[in-house]
Amino acid sequence: MKILLDECVPRRLKSHLSGHVCTTVPEAGLAGTENGELLASAEALGYDVFLTVDRGLEYQQNRANRKIAIIILCARSNALADLLPLLSACLSHLKAIEPGAVIRIEE
Repeated sequence: MKILLDECVPRRLKSHLSGHVCTTVPEAGLAGTENGELLASAEALGYDVFLTVDRGLEYQQNRANRKIAIIILCARSNALADLLPLLSACLSHLKAIEPGAVIRIEE
C-alpha cells in the first residue's frame, strides 16, 4: 500500500507502518498544498491512502469519484505517543480498505 502522511502527522509514524510505502507530504513535493488539490495530486502520484489527523477533512472535501482512501486518526493530539495506540487498528484497516473509503479511527 502506498500511503501519504499529511503534514500534521509526525513523520516518525512512517517507521511504525512497516510493510507499506510511506511518504510525507513534504517528501512528495506537496508541502503547503490545500486539501482538495492535495488529494487530487496524491491520486495522480499513485497513492492509495491519505493518512491524517484532520477530523474535518471528510466534511470539507467533495469525495465523489475519489480513488484515494482516507484514514483519519482521532487521538488526543497529533503527538506520536498519542497516535501509536491507534496504529494496530490502522494497520488492520489497511489490509482491506477500498478506494475512496473514509475510515475514522477513534481512541
